[in-house]
Amino acid sequence: MPPSLLPEGRWENYGRIFELLPFADQFLNTVLVAAARTAGQVLLCSMAAYAFARLRFPGRNLIFGLFLSVLMVPPQLFIIPQYQIMSSLGWLNTLQALIVPGLFSAFGVFLLRQFFLGLPRELEEAARLDGAGPLRIYWSVMLPLARPGLVALAVLVLLWSWNDLFWPLVANTDPERLTLAAGLASLQGQFQTDYPVLMAGSLLASLPVIAVFVLLQRQFIQGIAHSGIKG
Repeated sequence: MPPSLLPEGRWENYGRIFELLPFADQFLNTVLVAAARTAGQVLLCSMAAYAFARLRFPGRNLIFGLFLSVLMVPPQLFIIPQYQIMSSLGWLNTLQALIVPGLFSAFGVFLLRQFFLGLPRELEEAARLDGAGPLRIYWSVMLPLARPGLVALAVLVLLWSWNDLFWPLVANTDPERLTLAAGLASLQGQFQTDYPVLMAGSLLASLPVIAVFVLLQRQFIQGIAHSGIKG
């Protein structure tokens, strides 16, 4: 008494999070994993999406249907095969184990394919008349036009990678090789949880992705709107 509007000792929790966890290492791991996954999906998914949208080859629709069928499979079914592959490669407790399985996604191919289908074919035909090949058209013509779609996919992959919890807990056991989501989950005990420290760590972990979304929200909304996907 008298009661206080703000809790006492509120700033101490931000210091304790660095004592209970290797927060700096886990933050760096999260940045590296999220950046690598985002760059990989933007590049690989855009190449596959351009091929399905613009190139004509035998079995195109059948192969794309097989890609979409992967979206109907629960991702938990891939955990054991992925773990066996990472173990056979000797990648357990490494960043490679967290990065490589997330470099490609069927959803990213579907999202960007819808965006490429909405681009005018006249620009592609003009580039072909100038002697540009498929790779040059993809890199110099289509990618600049598909910037809103690429930004939308990048934001989605970044958020998914930043919040990924289950796979890092399975692939890595070393605290210095975990991501922030997995590291913060380790603070939850069976009988007791220090919620002030957990909330402080969650706030610090959320600030970077909030800043990225605020900066890129206009391009993100444009990319989702132009892709033809409705919620």
